[in-house]
Amino acid sequence: MTASSSSERSAHLPTKYLPPVDFRDLPEPVPLRKVSGASVIILATAIGSGEMILWPYITTQIGFTFMWAALVGFGIQFFLNMEIERYTLATGETAITGFTRFWKPWWWLFVIFALLQNFWPGWATGAATAATYVFGMGEDAPVVPITIAALLAIGITLTLSPVVYQAVEKIQGVLVGLIMLFVIIAIPAATTGEAWGALVTDGVGFPAGQAGLGVALLLGALAFAGAGGANNLVQSNYIRDKGMGMGMHMPKIVSPITGHEEAKPSLGYVFPTDAENMRRWRGWWKVANWEQFITFFLIGVLTLIIMSVLAYSTLGVGNVQEQDLAFLRLEGEALQETVAPWFGVAFWITAVIALFTTNLGILDYTSRLIADQFKINALKDSPFWTESRIYAASVWAMIVVGSVILLVGFDQPFVLVVISSSIAGVQMFIYSGLLMMLNRRALPKEIKLGGVRMAVLAVSFLFFGFLSVLLVLDQLGIVG
Repeated sequence: MTASSSSERSAHLPTKYLPPVDFRDLPEPVPLRKVSGASVIILATAIGSGEMILWPYITTQIGFTFMWAALVGFGIQFFLNMEIERYTLATGETAITGFTRFWKPWWWLFVIFALLQNFWPGWATGAATAATYVFGMGEDAPVVPITIAALLAIGITLTLSPVVYQAVEKIQGVLVGLIMLFVIIAIPAATTGEAWGALVTDGVGFPAGQAGLGVALLLGALAFAGAGGANNLVQSNYIRDKGMGMGMHMPKIVSPITGHEEAKPSLGYVFPTDAENMRRWRGWWKVANWEQFITFFLIGVLTLIIMSVLAYSTLGVGNVQEQDLAFLRLEGEALQETVAPWFGVAFWITAVIALFTTNLGILDYTSRLIADQFKINALKDSPFWTESRIYAASVWAMIVVGSVILLVGFDQPFVLVVISSSIAGVQMFIYSGLLMMLNRRALPKEIKLGGVRMAVLAVSFLFFGFLSVLLVLDQLGIVG
């Protein structure tokens, strides 16, 4: 490669706010079976938010009228996730680092967004609440102490694992497997033909004027039909630590206590777009798309639909009045009566697992985002503040703040989840536009975003932008 061609290609990554990067060849792609699981963490987080709580609750209020939007939300997120992965596969950098190459404040704005979305310990509170149903505790059950104990257990797990990603993937894989086992059993045991028929006949509509379904809930449900918000962005970090594409060249987050740390920031590389590297690129792109489609989209959509059909089969429509987790208790009790006592308990245990996996994923991915961006942008020259130490400090800071929120009395899980999910929807509006800019302007023409995928991101930008404006107007009392 000549000096002039090298200079021309390296110009694709902006260098005004971050240093230029070196050339390295793209590693050889690996078979799908070796990268399966790269999306299991984002799937686990998705199951405990939209699939277990928001969409089943919406189904108990309006039936399947809005179910088409869940499929749209999942579909949009598949394409968003793949554009997030595109940049990381090509450079080894996270998408937020790519945004920061264009405008420096993006890194701390997305850190703030992630914290606003995830400081609220709604899923841990939900898991603790579901645990009280399992053990038959009453309204005076010690939900807050149980929640704080669960947060402490997660913190210990995340900060003592030698390689954090490997530990989280294994834990989430086992827990998702248990959830899938219940879902498979629930289809013949607890869902009705009437419910499946209603899904087919009533699945297209819009819940205009429905009591109890505010703009914040609807925006959050659309954002959390899948992962939502900052969670999607951290798919960059997951595939980097999985060693996919140029991520194979990047350092991993390890335990500051039990692992071997690297002090350098995770700035990436670019690969020459010659014939051999393009062959490898096509291999990685194919494997990444299939892994994301099977693990995130296919399993996620099926789980959301089945859990919503289960809620319809057991509770019907219009029988749950409270906006809290009462519908999980009622659903378990209905399953105990219609199927078997043990099956209702199994449902509550599944809810505990689903909500616990979500909170584990939230603490992990938020801390990953913070650690990656602080190391690159604020602490790049610090030999002490490695990415792993920043990660561990972030985990425990979130646990402390979440515990304080609970101890001062803000412990309603459903409200906390709606707050978090509506913030996620606003983020998705912003980074849909940024991904279009990043993957058009920062990558070589041979691998840049275009065609149908460009159109889907434009739809995502307009879709979440419209709903975000409605959310603001609703909060101001202009609509509602």
